[in-house]
Amino acid sequence: MKFLDLFSGIGGFRLGLEQHGHECVGFCEIDKYARQSYKAIHNTEGELEYHDITTVTDDQWRELNGTVDIIAGGFPCQAFSIAGKRQGFEDETRGTLFFEIMRAAKQIQPPILFLENVKGLLNHDKGRTFRIILQAMDELGYDAEWQVLNSKDFGVPQNRERVFIIGHLRGSSGREIFPIGGTHGETDIQIKQVAQLDTPTRNNSNRFRTYDPDGIGACLSTMGGGGLEPCVMVREATLQGYAIANVGDSINLEQPNSKTRRGRVGKGVANTLTTSCNQGVLEPKIIDDQERLKESYKQHDIVPTLRAQIHGNPPNLYDGFRVRKLTEKECWRLQGFPDSAFRKAKQVVSNSQLYKQAGNSVTVNVIAAIAEKLTESNPIQR
Repeated sequence: MKFLDLFSGIGGFRLGLEQHGHECVGFCEIDKYARQSYKAIHNTEGELEYHDITTVTDDQWRELNGTVDIIAGGFPCQAFSIAGKRQGFEDETRGTLFFEIMRAAKQIQPPILFLENVKGLLNHDKGRTFRIILQAMDELGYDAEWQVLNSKDFGVPQNRERVFIIGHLRGSSGREIFPIGGTHGETDIQIKQVAQLDTPTRNNSNRFRTYDPDGIGACLSTMGGGGLEPCVMVREATLQGYAIANVGDSINLEQPNSKTRRGRVGKGVANTLTTSCNQGVLEPKIIDDQERLKESYKQHDIVPTLRAQIHGNPPNLYDGFRVRKLTEKECWRLQGFPDSAFRKAKQVVSNSQLYKQAGNSVTVNVIAAIAEKLTESNPIQR
């Protein structure tokens, strides 16, 4: 099926849809840096390109009538997000952009609408906002179905809940897509990185010692088992006032001194990526050469922990632990983008844009799972 990629960002919808044979005919994205990444990653030669969706005329949309099977897009979600001001449709710069999709759909009349937004859309304004969305789709002749899906259930270690909406044009032959189950497969994405805590680990007396350069308390120990594993105490608005992050857990580093935020620690998965991607993980600091080993011994008067040989790799030495911020590439991996796509984008935009683009994107794996169902349920041939 042929699709139009609205609010395209860096092409998360596109990659997922193309994995199952769907073809892009055009895209629309107002952010010039996102467009640079999009055009570096994807072959857009000969495709329609739009920038500000509000400037595309009805006549321009009408020219696509009969040539587009799917309008896809994650319309801006800040107006409905729990983290935002939640102005919804009263937000004139963002909330009303949903109606731009409806304006395009009215002229193009594709058999399928494939939309995405934050989970908070469902309960915004006590459900009235979502009711307006369903009414708008109904008035244009679309029957809607929807489901909340979490990226962590589709092969990427990111706890990211989003609502996905499928609109079926009445009279088309397409079958229902939802409910859809996650793959729940083991991820092969390695997340290793957060601001460093360079305090050496000496003995068990450090377990309850606080080291707090950025509002995060560190509780590090060389002891193993018995609840004495290396960990970091992260301030949270819970009854005990903190959560424990162990090696391999992610830590949300945004607003570290806040007394009202919860859910900072992801147990084996990353928290939901934002445009700042200000996250990291707790990891061991490894010494892999003799000179660094000697220097560590001079500084700390101890020999770092010896790591047993694993899977044929030579043994390494641990020198305490650190919290390291996720790299740009790791954030792109958390959204299911291949490294080849990241490398192409990195050639045309700055590191700060790479972080922002990852946070704004949809998770490719989730889109691909839905796209597979669309292929099976809508045998449209052009």
